[in-house]
Amino acid sequence: MERMQPHPNVQAIQDALDAAGARDAAGGPCRVKVLTDAVHTAAAAAEALGIEVGQIANSLIFNADGEPLLVLTSGAHRVDTAKVAALLGLAKVKRADADFVREHTGQVIGGVSPLGHPKPVRTLVDVDLEQFDEVWAAGGIPQAVFPITYAELVRVTSGTTAEVA
Repeated sequence: MERMQPHPNVQAIQDALDAAGARDAAGGPCRVKVLTDAVHTAAAAAEALGIEVGQIANSLIFNADGEPLLVLTSGAHRVDTAKVAALLGLAKVKRADADFVREHTGQVIGGVSPLGHPKPVRTLVDVDLEQFDEVWAAGGIPQAVFPITYAELVRVTSGTTAEVA
């Protein structure tokens, strides 16, 4: 039986994880897992994985005064855009539209990964994710996810830890 090639976005994310030497909670290499069905929301992903919704690291792209800003936030709450704008000294932070997201990440909303973008994107990582031994992030398409620790997520994204909710 012929083995199917992974989606190019999934392969790009796996390659980025490998290049970064990303480790999971067990100390092994992070591996992208492709689920049977798409998981467009944190609740759907948590249910499919059998974990708490707070363990999902939502990758949200914002338009921050015309530049992309990636906020990795716990699936248990929403980003406070006014708080983030004030934290970064920006006039306005607003949710990006689908074209802006694809332009800056090469990925679609619902599958945006924390890494593997065409060029680095300024990243904030929600401190609320630190309470979990393992968090799960999107793997480039809506049905792909991977496990990682909070510390590794901050390291591989070169993210800045922040209170974002």
